[in-house]
Amino acid sequence: MQPVLTRLRRLPWSVFAGLTAFLLALGIWAGASNTVRDPARERVVDRLAPLLFRSAPVRPEAVIVDIDRAALARLGAWPWPRGQLARVVAAAAEGKPAVIALDLLLAGPDRWSADGDALLANALGLAPSVLGFALETTEVGRDLPATPVLSRHKMFLPGLWRAPGFVGPAPSLTGAAAGFGALVMAADPDGPIRRVPLLVMTDGVVRPGLAVETILLARGSGALMIDDDGALRIAEFAAPLGLDAQLRLPGPPENWTGQTIPVTRLLDDPAARASLAGKIVLIGGSAPELGGLRVTAASPATPSVWLQAEAIATILRGNVVVRPYWAATAELIASVLLGAIGLLLAARTRPLFAGVLILLICFGWSCAAVAAAPGSGLLIDPVGPPALALVGFIVAVMTRFVRDEWHARMLRLSFEQHLAPEVVRRIAADPGALRLHGEMREITALFTDIEGFTSMTERAQPADLVALLNAYFEATTRIITDHGGMIDKIVGDAIHAIFNAPFSLDDHPARAVASALALLEVSETMRATPLGRQLRLGRTRVGIETGSAIVGDIGGSRKLDYTAHGNAMNAAARLEAANKGFGSSICIGPGTAARLDPRSLRPIGKLVPRGQSHEVTVYTPAQISDPPPRAE
Repeated sequence: MQPVLTRLRRLPWSVFAGLTAFLLALGIWAGASNTVRDPARERVVDRLAPLLFRSAPVRPEAVIVDIDRAALARLGAWPWPRGQLARVVAAAAEGKPAVIALDLLLAGPDRWSADGDALLANALGLAPSVLGFALETTEVGRDLPATPVLSRHKMFLPGLWRAPGFVGPAPSLTGAAAGFGALVMAADPDGPIRRVPLLVMTDGVVRPGLAVETILLARGSGALMIDDDGALRIAEFAAPLGLDAQLRLPGPPENWTGQTIPVTRLLDDPAARASLAGKIVLIGGSAPELGGLRVTAASPATPSVWLQAEAIATILRGNVVVRPYWAATAELIASVLLGAIGLLLAARTRPLFAGVLILLICFGWSCAAVAAAPGSGLLIDPVGPPALALVGFIVAVMTRFVRDEWHARMLRLSFEQHLAPEVVRRIAADPGALRLHGEMREITALFTDIEGFTSMTERAQPADLVALLNAYFEATTRIITDHGGMIDKIVGDAIHAIFNAPFSLDDHPARAVASALALLEVSETMRATPLGRQLRLGRTRVGIETGSAIVGDIGGSRKLDYTAHGNAMNAAARLEAANKGFGSSICIGPGTAARLDPRSLRPIGKLVPRGQSHEVTVYTPAQISDPPPRAE
C-alpha cells in the first residue's frame, strides 16, 4: 500500500486531478442504474440509427390495414361487434395475402351478438391468421397452442420476459387461427418503446412474439429453431436473441402511412384488396379509441401496429442488431484504456496536440462501435467510453493550464521587478526557454552606488530618505530594464544589474554603457529636485565589466535567487568603488572596453584587479567630463 501511495504522490497535479475526475466519472457511470445508463446509450443509438443499421429498401411485404377514425365514424364506435371485424378480415382474405395478423387482443366472447365469434372464426379460416395474446400475472390461459421452439442446447436467456399466465383470444377463435403471438411491448425507463419481443415465456412455455409468428406463417414454416450461435431461425431469416430475446428496432419507427390501407378503402375498393396478394397483412388501429398508441422516439402517439410492422421489416431486411453479453465489460475496459491514454497525453504533450490526438483516438472507438452494428450486428456504446475518457482528459488539461498559469504568474512576479516588460512576457510565454538551473555564459555586470550616501542617511529624516530612494530606484531600475538589463539586487543604495541574462543580447556591453550614461543623467536630475538638494543627494557612480559568470537560480528550498557569480561580478564591484579614487562617475573595465569602439572611451587610470598581479587600464565614456570627487 505504501509504494502505491508514494507513486501517487509523485504524480503531477494535473494527472492526479484528471485521474480523480476520471475515476469519479467512471464510478458514477458504472454505479448508475439501468434507468440512467441504458437510456443515455439508447438516445445515442436513436440519433445514430442511419449509421448503425444497414440501409436497405423496405420490402413491400408488410401492409397495414388501419382502423382509423374514419372507420369508426362509418362503422360504429369501438369496440366493434366481432361480426363487423369479420367483414374486415374477410375483405383482407379476399386479396389472398400470405398471412393476416391482428394487432388486437380479442379476449372473451363477443358481447354484442351471439354469432359474432362464429363469423370472425369463419373469416380467420379464409387465410393463415395470427391472433395476439397478452401476459398475465396469474396462471390463466393454459389451453393456447404454442409454436415449437427447438434448440440443440439449453437456452440462456436471463432477460427473457416471463409470466405465469396469459390472456388469449376467446376459445371459439383459438381453433380458427393458425398461430399466436405476444402483443406485449414495454417502454424503456426514459419512456419510449424501442423493442419488440422475439420470444416470451408463459406458464413455462416459450412462445413467439406477434412479428415472429407472422413471418413464420408467411414463410410456411411450422417451428422455430435456436442456432448454436444464439440466433433465432425464423424460416430463412435469423435474428440474434441476445440476453433478453428482444428485437431492437432500428431507431425511431418509419412512417408507415405509404403502406397503409384504411379499412373503409379496403371494404370499398377491389383494387385495394387485390393489392394484398402474397403480402403480410397487419390489422390494427391508429384511432385513439383502440388504445393502441405508444410512445416512441419518433412520436408520443405511434400506433402499435406500426411497431409490429417495423419489427417484421427489420427481420426481413436482416439488419437486426443485438447487445452482446460482453458489451458492458468491453466498454469498461475501453473507458479505462482511453482514460489512461488521455491522462498520459495531458501530462506529456502540449495541450493542442494532446487534444487533437485524444479526439482522434476517441473518434476511432466511436467509428468502430458504429461500424460493428451493420458489420457484425453488435450494438456497442459509441459515446460512453470516449465521454468518460474526455472527462479525465479535460480536467487534467485544465489543471495543467491552471498550474502553468500559476507558474507563469510566479515567473512574472519574480522577474517583473528585474527585467523589461517584453522580456517578462517572453519568459511567461515560454518558460522552458529559461535555463534556471545554472549555466556558464558571458555577461556584462553593472554596479552602482550613491556618493556620500552614509553621511546623507545620518542627517536625513526617515520619511524623506525613503521617499527620495523610492523615486531614485524607480527611475534608475526602469532605465536598466529598458536597456535590456536585469536587476540582480538592490543593496542599500546600490544596484547590481546583469546584461545578457537570462536571454542573450548581442550588444550587451554597449547597452550597459548606454544605461550607465542614462543613470548619470537621471541622477543629476534628481539631485536638482528640492528633496535632492535638501538631502544633498550625491552623484551616482557606476562600475561595468564584461566576462564569464555562472548564472542561475541559487539558494535553498525556501529562497531561490536568479543571480550571477564570477570574476565579472567581482570586477564590476571593484570598478564601481574605484570611481572614488579616479574622481570618475563611470569606470569601465578592460573586458567591456575590448568590445566597444575605442573612440567612445578614454582611459582614466590603472588598477590591479583582485586576485591578479598585473595592472589593467580602466576607462570612462569619452563624452563625460567628471567633476572632482566630493569628499564623503
